[in-house]
Amino acid sequence: MLITTGPASANVVTQETDTVSTAGLEFTDVQPVTADTAVTTDTSINKSVTPTAIKAAGAIAQKEVEKPKTLWQIFIAGLLGGFAALVMPCIYPLLPLTVSYFTKKAGSRSKGILHSIIYGVSIVVIYVSLGLIITLVFGSDALNALASNGVFNLFFFLLLIVFGVSFLGAFELTLPSSLANKLDENSDKGGLAGLFFMAATLVVVSFSCTGPIIGTLLVEAASKGERLAPAIGMLGFSLALAIPFTLFALFPSALKSLPKSGGWLNSVKVVLGFLELAFALKFLSNVDLAYHWNWFDREVFLSLWIAIAFLLGLYLIGKIKFSHDSDVPYLSVPRTFLAVIVFAFVAYMIPGLWGAPLKTLSGFLPPPATQDFNLSAGVSSADAAPVQAVSIKEKKYEKLFVNGKHAGLNEWYDYDQAMQVSKELGKPVLIDFTGWVCANCRKMENEVWSDPAVHKRLANDFVMLELYVDEKTELPAAEQKISEFSGKKIKTIGNKWSDYEASKFNVNSQPYYVIVNAKGDVLVPPQGANYDVNNYIEFLDSGKAAYQKNNGRN
Repeated sequence: MLITTGPASANVVTQETDTVSTAGLEFTDVQPVTADTAVTTDTSINKSVTPTAIKAAGAIAQKEVEKPKTLWQIFIAGLLGGFAALVMPCIYPLLPLTVSYFTKKAGSRSKGILHSIIYGVSIVVIYVSLGLIITLVFGSDALNALASNGVFNLFFFLLLIVFGVSFLGAFELTLPSSLANKLDENSDKGGLAGLFFMAATLVVVSFSCTGPIIGTLLVEAASKGERLAPAIGMLGFSLALAIPFTLFALFPSALKSLPKSGGWLNSVKVVLGFLELAFALKFLSNVDLAYHWNWFDREVFLSLWIAIAFLLGLYLIGKIKFSHDSDVPYLSVPRTFLAVIVFAFVAYMIPGLWGAPLKTLSGFLPPPATQDFNLSAGVSSADAAPVQAVSIKEKKYEKLFVNGKHAGLNEWYDYDQAMQVSKELGKPVLIDFTGWVCANCRKMENEVWSDPAVHKRLANDFVMLELYVDEKTELPAAEQKISEFSGKKIKTIGNKWSDYEASKFNVNSQPYYVIVNAKGDVLVPPQGANYDVNNYIEFLDSGKAAYQKNNGRN
């Protein structure tokens, strides 16, 4: 349903959607609005909170919370992925051979160092170019849409499963041998071209080891929605590969300190294979939540992670082995420490099967409401949502969001109904722009909303309005229309709230919290994810105080 009883100037905008049918399942792709083009036109905003202040708050949410953090996360993930690839059996043995080749063929140490630097730079150029190609093919808007798109999430799930199985030794992912041979022939040429083709040969022949890591990294980068994320990820990855070649060319004697090649290299592959399988489940969970399949509840997710981690622990202590593994006659100190960490992680997850919050994993796990068996339910008085004596007896869309409910809170999911409840109860409305696949939303809910002081305020002082920007359910045909803001057709509930957030608040990130009165007037500057409990309490208290002041209430 479109907003009709809110302020006339609070435009609800729409966006065009595409529908793709796969195996009888319909996936609706949400195309996000570019927030930079959004304009705040609501003239009913509280005078102390100007449209400029709201836009500034939106810009801060975009700039300080989402973009820099995301790019750094991608870069660090790329760096870690590169270091992991460096100790894979396809690359590690080549390190001393390649450095020795440079120093011998060059004829002098200085020339060998120069060649090694050029070789390292060539590796960086090749991988960063791959990241840029991914960006050019998809574009920033499409990358952002991947996070909640059913087809792509299923594709990513299957892709990571293939990568994981490959690392476990079932098969090897290889590029055509003809390509490697052609590049190897060109590497015999002298000068810069020969060094570049030599680097390209390394990229191709090591694909069986690096391919799954690169694929996982690009999937993660693409789903973040940042324009430069794939290139930044590849920059981190390639630097981790290239720097060691250059450093060992500068200090060849350091090669003697490297551990010798052996069975431990394959163990690194197997460990990464288990991690690939674990991360794949997150993408399947995204699809399950967004499309209400209700197959992949919290305890199912945890059970699979516990099983994967337990098998990894058994592997580390040598109780199970795969086809390419060597015997483990004794446990090394690093292997023992890793096994302890893995088994401790298993022990940490087990109570989650009975409802333990597991806050450390809150961004990965399905919402607590999906838990079928919860021993903590009913133990605390906070589990009982406060009774609201209002004229509205049936909450619109409530059945769609059963899996998103929060214990002890009374949420609404329709703007008009929330405004009506606000009038009847004399309380401000806390608008929570959220999403099924929003990891930061789950983290806020599990780490901040669960705090007793915050929970008490949410339950008693506010009308909770949750607007899911990635809800795929289509609106009735009579409620679908062309947006005055974007000129595109609105088809889903998620489209409606995503465009509303972008057009009014100049923000398209989640979570995003806005406190308004029954007329829709914004009472205090909105804010995004901030995991400081005291900050969130101050935000709620300031909104309540502004409401009481403007409405003459104590």
